[in-house]
Amino acid sequence: MYYKYETHLHTSESSACASSTAAELVRKYKEEGYTGVFITDHFYNGNTSVPRDLPWEQWVDRYYQSYENALEEGKKVGLDVFFGIEWGAGNADFLTYGIDKRWLINHPEIKDMPAHEYIKQVKRSGGMVIHAHPFREEEYIHSFTLVPRYIDGIEIINASNRLPEFNERAKIFAEWYDLPVTAGSDTHNTTGRYYGGGIVTDFRLETEDDYITAVKERKIVKLLDKFGTI
Repeated sequence: MYYKYETHLHTSESSACASSTAAELVRKYKEEGYTGVFITDHFYNGNTSVPRDLPWEQWVDRYYQSYENALEEGKKVGLDVFFGIEWGAGNADFLTYGIDKRWLINHPEIKDMPAHEYIKQVKRSGGMVIHAHPFREEEYIHSFTLVPRYIDGIEIINASNRLPEFNERAKIFAEWYDLPVTAGSDTHNTTGRYYGGGIVTDFRLETEDDYITAVKERKIVKLLDKFGTI
């Protein structure tokens, strides 16, 4: 038996660039035959829609609401929902799994850290950091930041990438450093930017830690992409 998961998804509750709510996205993924999704909204140092002038704990509460909304809807429709974040460092974005709301509240310093220090902090706590779309080229991206000696893996398929060569370069990067790989849609709504990317496993993920294990032990069966399957 096989199970399909979205690992990279943004909601309008917490990401300023998203236009569909967590509940709308959960229903869409259920319709598309997914087993589960990871909510990975843009964090404090990214394109967040949560006001940064809130006190830190209140900011985390508001940010976490998108995951809670998705979890509630997931229970209604039968879709597994997991938590993650997309932490930004200027021209680089890092998908982070295996941390929770309490961890975020206890670590306000992560909003101001350089990328390599942030990654080390997460890994010390048992979390996993994946470099998202490392070779994406857009007008708002002026250079690349690569930290292959720190990350746990690379998103070699981002189904929202404009050109397939962005993914192909990420695949070469992963092979060069012999890093684990994964894939996601980077979905921001249920229509124009819904691309149906993600991963397939042959066992059901029960927790975020199960996904961490699947990536690190290279147990992902298939990576999905609008350009085809790698």
